Amino acid sequence: MMIPAIYSIITFRLHTSRYDRIIANASLANQLRYIAKVEIEDEIWDIVAGLIPFNEGRQYSMLREVRVGIASMKKSSERTGASKELLNVAARTEKTLEKYVSLLETQITNNASVADNQDVMDQIRSVSSLLDDILQEFIMSEIESAAKVNNRIHRASMWLSVIQIIVSALALIVAIYASNALYRIIRKPISDMETHSSRIASGDLAARVERPNVIELDHLAANLNVMAVRIQELINENIKEQKNLQKAEMRTLQAQITPHFLYNTFDTIIWLAESEETEEVIEITKAFSQFFRISLSKGHDWINVEQELEHVKSYLTIQKIRYANILSYDIVADEGIESVPMLKLLLQPLVENAIYHGIKNKRGRGRIVVEARKVDAFGLKEGGIYFSVSDDGIGFTPERLTEVWNELHQKADTENLTAVYGLYNVHKRLELYYDKKVSFFIESEYGKGTRISFTVPVNVSVSEEYRV
Repeated sequence: MMIPAIYSIITFRLHTSRYDRIIANASLANQLRYIAKVEIEDEIWDIVAGLIPFNEGRQYSMLREVRVGIASMKKSSERTGASKELLNVAARTEKTLEKYVSLLETQITNNASVADNQDVMDQIRSVSSLLDDILQEFIMSEIESAAKVNNRIHRASMWLSVIQIIVSALALIVAIYASNALYRIIRKPISDMETHSSRIASGDLAARVERPNVIELDHLAANLNVMAVRIQELINENIKEQKNLQKAEMRTLQAQITPHFLYNTFDTIIWLAESEETEEVIEITKAFSQFFRISLSKGHDWINVEQELEHVKSYLTIQKIRYANILSYDIVADEGIESVPMLKLLLQPLVENAIYHGIKNKRGRGRIVVEARKVDAFGLKEGGIYFSVSDDGIGFTPERLTEVWNELHQKADTENLTAVYGLYNVHKRLELYYDKKVSFFIESEYGKGTRISFTVPVNVSVSEEYRV
């Protein structure tokens, strides 16, 4: 299909270019005829008649124009043939005409008689007429060449039309055959892939598509098989994540209801009762009851910010009574965030970590600050809630901080953790429940303290009743 089109473009371009040259030469020759026959003769007559001086006439510029025009036509015309020979004769005639004009100049300069000047003028007229005849013959020759070119264009057009029809017919036959062959080759592989994709969609992830050995479909079949394998891997990974989540939740409750914590709390209550410190007994008992009531939360995973802060306050109340000489705390919260839903039991493990790994490992009194503030976050209109737990305890060494940070981001079994388990628990639950949107930060300097913070979105979609 491309070859006839390219050939036709080249052929018509060549013929059209030649046709344009012929027309341009004929037009230029006609202009030169007028200059030689009319303008030069009129100019010479005015000079001989004494109407204008010879040196003010335009005869030489006219001759130069004729000479340049003939040279231009010789360059653009055919290298051989009658037209080329006529232009050579025309060039010699122009030189003869220029000689007679020069002779007239000499006679006028030497004050020749009028009769002598008229004789030269007659010669100039004769040569001009001869040049006119030659150019006229050249024009006729170019017209004949144009007619021949036109005939060639018509013949080429006819042949190209025939060739185009033949090629189009062959292309149509090949296209029909190729279409049928392509239909037979592709129909079965596509049908097989459709069947296997339906099996995969229905849950049969063991289904595999055989390679059809068709370039266009091999990648599609391979991708379909990879997709089935990847779906199975994601399902297995999700099952593993759910098991880890369940382990994390159980370990959270177990960590809070350890015999050690219970024994110490009950021992503190007994000691206070024996000391007849009734108000402290009432305070620690209320805090103990509130602590477990919010921890259990009727089995719900979500509570509001007010309840989470109350849970931390209950825990800190118990611990402050036990460690009165070494522990103080503050809970700072913005107004208007009390009813915002959040995942429960996120702050207490961080506070416990601050006490047992920060405050108790330094000498002297320690202080814990729990913050909850409304901030702009996640590109949401409602923003987020920023939580932080900071202490002025012993802090992490750079090496220990790196070890903890690496284990927070690994997918290893929690049984193999060497870092602080409470941090891993909180970090993992934030990822699972908030779809990894929440960033978890640990800032620590050895000997000065630690700050652990995260921000949760305000507009969390909670599918269950979270209030206790």
